[in-house]
Amino acid sequence: MRYHVEEFTPEETSVLNRFFTNTDLPVFGLVNLPEVVKGALFARYSRSSKSIRRLFLDEFTDQETGVAAIAAAPTDPIVDLSKAEALYQRIFVEYGDDSVAQLGGTHLACEQASNILTKVLEWGRLAAYLEQSTRYIFYDTTLDGRYRYTVPSEVEHGPLGVEYVAHLNWMFDTYSKLVRDMKTVYEGRFPRDSSDPPVVYNATIRAKACDTARGLLPAATLSNMGIYATGQAYEMALVRMAAHPLAEVRDYGDMMLGELRKVIPSFLTRVDKPARGERWSEYLEDVAGRLDAHGALLGTEPEEGPSVRLTDFDPDAELKLTAAALYSHSELSDAALVDVARKMTHDERARIISDLIGDRENRRHKPGRPMERSSYRFDVVCDFGAFRDLQRHRLMTIEWQRLSTRLGFDTPNDIEGAGHGTVWAEAMERSADMYERMREADGADVAQYVVPFAANIRFVMEMNARQAYHLIELRSQPAGHSAYRRVAHEMHRLIAEEAGHSVIAGGMTFVDHSDVDLERLEAERATQRRRAERTAG
Repeated sequence: MRYHVEEFTPEETSVLNRFFTNTDLPVFGLVNLPEVVKGALFARYSRSSKSIRRLFLDEFTDQETGVAAIAAAPTDPIVDLSKAEALYQRIFVEYGDDSVAQLGGTHLACEQASNILTKVLEWGRLAAYLEQSTRYIFYDTTLDGRYRYTVPSEVEHGPLGVEYVAHLNWMFDTYSKLVRDMKTVYEGRFPRDSSDPPVVYNATIRAKACDTARGLLPAATLSNMGIYATGQAYEMALVRMAAHPLAEVRDYGDMMLGELRKVIPSFLTRVDKPARGERWSEYLEDVAGRLDAHGALLGTEPEEGPSVRLTDFDPDAELKLTAAALYSHSELSDAALVDVARKMTHDERARIISDLIGDRENRRHKPGRPMERSSYRFDVVCDFGAFRDLQRHRLMTIEWQRLSTRLGFDTPNDIEGAGHGTVWAEAMERSADMYERMREADGADVAQYVVPFAANIRFVMEMNARQAYHLIELRSQPAGHSAYRRVAHEMHRLIAEEAGHSVIAGGMTFVDHSDVDLERLEAERATQRRRAERTAG
């Protein structure tokens, strides 16, 4: 492969080596530069005929940008970026393009966030999130002498503040006893195989106990979250958070804005401007209020779950998938291809879709974009714990209703089998009573904090067939929690039987319907093998 190698002087190469991973290849990375400089550089790059390295040398290494200060003091992590900020602002104003705010991002840690807040943080599609798992740690440790839960400001000084704390302490006391007891139960039921190292066995048993007992954790339970996002994604999140009815969400939004302005300040100038971000937040708040006002028309007796219902699908999906599969391999229009597919026999269409799916060796081999031609809309009721995992599939359309205790709750079979069914039911009854009292005193939004993970939540998931492959195959794997595996299995059945899309469903060859006792065992064994290989290497 031939490509032009740009020439640089020895002095220029010395500068470039600080900030680019190479100076002689057409592919390279940018390093050691503040996000605002990278954003300004790429924005300018889009309007210049120069290579980015030449542009950097010509326009970004003088005293006006602050880059020279970085080069002059390579061991000093603190650089005055005020001039670089000014350059970014000039480019942003000149181009007037929101895409400029996509060109720089940063990592942000949000700790001690309730499980109500984490769902708000994870609403945005175009960001990366890593949330503390309830599967791998026991949540009975304390912070400052108190269990790890939040006391919302709306409740803390209200009439139910003392009772709220007492109730959550009782729930965590109960969780602490049950999670430890279930660990002992599982150790007795599943003795360690001599071929498994203790680290594999202990992690598997701990995950099993945590999965079983997590239903007792209230939505107020604290979690830690890591986020990586662009300036634009943060801006949109902060605008939404400013319009949220819960004080915790608004307070975290304020803290996030303050910290982000220490790293990427120029990307967030519009968030709290009265005519821009503040007006946007007011618009979102107004729309939410208008829709809430219609609640009296909808009734107050929700149906109990769990359930998975296919509420909408395209009867012609397989016909349209056939046309879509051939689109990039033909010279016909989309409409003409649909006509061609309509004249085919069912077997002919099935063969084309089968060829689109191909010979998949594992679930990561997914069919291409033609599979996005059809969609399915599911109305799901399952426990909040399972929803937390399913909600991670953000690229599809997913919306959920407020948490409540009115849709019933899930009781794991092992809880009943271990003789804890009575105390589990008592925990759910206490939570339902506390929820109704908080809802009356503080409103439905605040009352969510007391809802346990075992309580059912209703949400809608709308996905195209390609996304269905990813979600259903992933969430049906043996290592997954049984609650969301049931949802995945039912989605698969509904696509095949109710929608009648047997060819699409039949291509999901990595849907796993097997029964497993220790969900994490094989995954932990695989992790141990990788450890051993790394050590040996």
